[in-house]
Amino acid sequence: MASKDDIRSSRRLHRRTFTPEHIATAGESLARHGTAWAAELSPGGAATFAVYLGVAFEPPTIPLIESLHEAGHQVLLPVCEPGRLLSWVYWTPSTAFVRSAYAPIDEPEGERLESTVIAKAAGIFMPATAVDRDGNRIGQGGGYYDRLLQGLDAAGQRPPTIAVVYDDDLLPSGSIPAEAFDRPVRQVLTPSGVVQLHDGPEPA
Repeated sequence: MASKDDIRSSRRLHRRTFTPEHIATAGESLARHGTAWAAELSPGGAATFAVYLGVAFEPPTIPLIESLHEAGHQVLLPVCEPGRLLSWVYWTPSTAFVRSAYAPIDEPEGERLESTVIAKAAGIFMPATAVDRDGNRIGQGGGYYDRLLQGLDAAGQRPPTIAVVYDDDLLPSGSIPAEAFDRPVRQVLTPSGVVQLHDGPEPA
């Protein structure tokens, strides 16, 4: 079995072969399927969803963020803090972005809220470089989301989570080594649609 670092590097190299047209089309499809997933989780109407800003060759999430906002939902975007912690900022169309001091991502400017706000969200869209069909996820290597989910799981307050990847970033079962601190996901959002990995609930 390949290491997480090897898989992460391989997927990043593969993503660099994508054309701007491929990436743009993927963003439109992710927005459509992601907004439909959000609607299923919020049958009463507007809700709050945690998303993230996809940069470079990552699956683009701006179309999803804008689509959720147009559907009446509130969107929270992450800010990296010391100690591999995340804070969160509510996004609006006027939100400005700056480069993170702690990770290779762009972050929103605005009032920063502690991660306890995520416990009240209807769902979390999570970044990933790969996910296997057992639900094991490889992120960017910083450990921010694993730590976030550990805290939510410990409190029994984890909202539904869905990892966002390109279609061929979804790997066969057993492809990704699982470690004790990992928090598996049960659903994956790809340009082709939402993939349900298991019938059971997410671990609490």
